[in-house]
Amino acid sequence: MTTQTPRPPATGPVLAVPPAAPADAAAYFAAHLAFHTDVADVHAALTTGAPGFALVDSRSAAAWDQGHVPGAVHLPTARIPQDAAGLLDPAVPVVVHCWGPGCDGATRAALALARLGYRVKEMLGGIEYWIREGYAVTTRQGPRRLPADPLTAPVGDGECGC
Repeated sequence: MTTQTPRPPATGPVLAVPPAAPADAAAYFAAHLAFHTDVADVHAALTTGAPGFALVDSRSAAAWDQGHVPGAVHLPTARIPQDAAGLLDPAVPVVVHCWGPGCDGATRAALALARLGYRVKEMLGGIEYWIREGYAVTTRQGPRRLPADPLTAPVGDGECGC
């Protein structure tokens, strides 16, 4: 007969609040994915030519001119109530982004669109991670592409595997 050694009690900040039950965790992470997507998945979908969503850049005109995702719709957050109906099809899901993870602009834009009846997701990382992952942008001067930041994306043509 084998006896199990009791596990020591959890200590430290990571497990001070224990992990959720598996069913609760599954529900939470499924909900998270219903509200968010990432730069790599958006890029992969856009390269198909028929992504199934409209990508909305909610930044200012000056920020848009500085660099934006090719094919994105420019719809600054403040203009959503007036301009969304003329630019977006309510039957097509929307993915919205702003500057990056330090900015709530995309969250505010997503809220405004949801309140108007659009199905919407937020692109985590925003234009910052789009650029840092080595994807092309269109600027006032034309197309621009920087090499991927090795701290945020695989070097070369590799995929992260996630």
